[in-house]
Amino acid sequence: MKMSVGAGLKVVFRPWVEGGEHVPAEGPAILASNHLSFSDSFFLPAVLDRKVTFIAKAEYFTSPGLKGRLTAAFFKGVGQLPVDRSGGRAAGEAAIRSGISVIERGELFGIYPEGTRSPDGRLYRGKPGGLARIALATGAPVIPVAMIDTEKIQPPGKVVPKLMRPGIRIGEPLDFSRYQGMDGDRFILRSVTDQVMYAIMKLSGQEYVDMYATVAKRMLAEAAKDESGDAAPGESKE
Repeated sequence: MKMSVGAGLKVVFRPWVEGGEHVPAEGPAILASNHLSFSDSFFLPAVLDRKVTFIAKAEYFTSPGLKGRLTAAFFKGVGQLPVDRSGGRAAGEAAIRSGISVIERGELFGIYPEGTRSPDGRLYRGKPGGLARIALATGAPVIPVAMIDTEKIQPPGKVVPKLMRPGIRIGEPLDFSRYQGMDGDRFILRSVTDQVMYAIMKLSGQEYVDMYATVAKRMLAEAAKDESGDAAPGESKE
């Protein structure tokens, strides 16, 4: 199914790629990408010859009915790995174990260090728990990736994508093997994560915000709620 989905995306959207030679032909590696759109997890694997496994919400695999079964088959076919992300710390540990398992099989593991999609197209602070811990536990190289313009193709809430060319810019692998086994040191985890985010920023050209994207989303939601709730119907807010 990966071949058919990938071929279809390449024919319809014609994504351009820079730096594809940085992805090894064999052996494990972590692809660390910015996250602009739901479609990021489809465009990146589509342009690579190798399978890339991403973490996906378990709900995509457990929905009832024919639609649910088709959705589950699709996500499995494009290399998505179901993880229950509603369980807080336990869910995070499960995601890390899943990532380590993928790397130990000698495969490619895709991860979004920001933890969620950017709410406004800017690049947000990376979370040190997942990416850095998997890298330091396995010694696998980290390959920075920048998705370009995917948020314009399918913004949050938009069902039908816009036909335009997205871009994928892939950087040189980052070697953190000197820190292998130090995944319990929070200062090392922060340093590794920041180095990866800097590499992604250089590739993407995005403005960097030293704040977690989840916090930014909450602030934007609260601001929108205040703006809509402060003014009574028919009144303007001063």
